[in-house]
This record gives sequence, structure tokens and C-alpha cells, in this order.
Amino acid sequence: MDLLKKLKAFVLSIYFLKNIGLILLIHLLVIGGLILFLNSKTNHGEKIAVPSLYGKNVNAIEGIVSQSGLRYEVLDSIYAPNKPAGTIISQDPRPSDSTDVYVKEGRVIRVRVSKKSRLVEMPSLIDKSQRFAESVLKNRGLKYTITYESTREADGAVLDQKFNGRHIEDGKKIPIGSTVLLIVGRNLGGEPVQIPDLKCLTINDVRGRLSSMSSITLFESYKDCQTAADSASAKVVSQNPEFIEGLFSPAGSTITILLEKNGCSE
Repeated sequence: MDLLKKLKAFVLSIYFLKNIGLILLIHLLVIGGLILFLNSKTNHGEKIAVPSLYGKNVNAIEGIVSQSGLRYEVLDSIYAPNKPAGTIISQDPRPSDSTDVYVKEGRVIRVRVSKKSRLVEMPSLIDKSQRFAESVLKNRGLKYTITYESTREADGAVLDQKFNGRHIEDGKKIPIGSTVLLIVGRNLGGEPVQIPDLKCLTINDVRGRLSSMSSITLFESYKDCQTAADSASAKVVSQNPEFIEGLFSPAGSTITILLEKNGCSE
């Protein structure tokens, strides 16, 4: 009984009550301060709507994003030839008007944008046959033009490959649809011939003009021609080698021509 009385007296004493009060006060200050700190750091209760960036150009969204107190980051570019380059085609997080999801200030919106070109590796064509080189380039979505260079050993083989006027190493990436220049070797022999002017001629006219030049090989390609009639009426818009008065080419040269429907205005 004496122990209980002493314990009761201690609990009701001023010393004990002061210490309990001090502990409670410290607890309230620490917990309250921590809550206030976290609220200020995490912007508790703040709701910012995520704007819709779909279809906008990435160069024009800085004002839209910064006005909302947000930031953006371009994750990568996706090949989309039917859209203008730099068009936003996806974003994360998605717009609030479609998800009802809101964010806090400083949140980064990650976007993916479109690009009009897709890259492909340049193959190694040196010392390969012309026909093989043409097939490889076609399979990779690349175009080509051909010029010939006199040689005694590498007849019909690719001597050099160029892009934009310079030699291009195999493995270098270039846009699909690019034109590669192939320099192909041809054995010396025979009398040099004058390359004729074939501009604005139909294919029948071209063949007629070359009929007396047995040493000339013709390589033809067509643009915008859907039917045989289109091909027959198409006219030459470019030739390689070009016609230069007084300039002769080795026997066995090949003339590459491009014919286009309604493409030549004399």
C-alpha cells in the first residue's frame, strides 16, 4: 500500500507533470515541424494539370510547359515520314484531361518526337560486281547512280563508293532514300565515243539514237510511270554521263538515264 501511495504521489507531483508536459511539447514540435517540412518540400495538396502536347512541334512547347511550372525532356525520335519533323507523338505523363491525373510543380514531361528520315548502314561494295552492288543498295532502300572508269583489271567491279561527293566507308549510317555514287571499272579497248544528248527524248527515241553505237550500254529508270503507256511517253530528265560537246568517253561506257512522265519541258 505504501508503494502505491508513493507512486501516486510521484505521478501527481509537479516534477513529473513538468517532464511529461515537456516531452509532449517536444513531440508536438518535432512531428509538427516534420509535417510542415514535408508539405513544403513535396508541395502537398498542389495539383497542376498536365497539358496536351500531342501534334505540337517540340520547338514550340517551351512556353506551354514552363507556364504550367513543368519541364520537358525529349526521350528519342521515331521514324514517321508522314508527319513534320519534330512533331510530338507521345508523352508521359499523358494529359490530365484524358487521365484525370495531376502532378506537382517541376515534374518532367517526357516526349517522343517524329523524324522524317531513317538511317541505314552503308554496305561494303568495293571490289563487288556492279549487279551485286545494285541489288544490295536496293534492298537497303538506297538509290544509286553509276559512272565508269577505265581499268585493265577490275572490269565490272566497284572501284569506289561515294556519298555527297566523298568516299563513304562501309558501316556509316545515311538516310534511307539517299543516292550513292558507284564508280565501276571498265576494261580499256575500242575507240572512244561521243556521249549523245538524250535530254527530253522518249525511250524509243533514245534507243534509235543509240542503235548505231554498239559500244554504248543503256541503263534506264522511270519515275511516276504506272503503265506501259506512261513509260513509252516519258521523257529523259537526266543522264549520266552528261552530254558535253567535244567530250568523248571510252568504248563500252554505260549511259544511265532517268525518264519521268511529263517531266521534261523543252
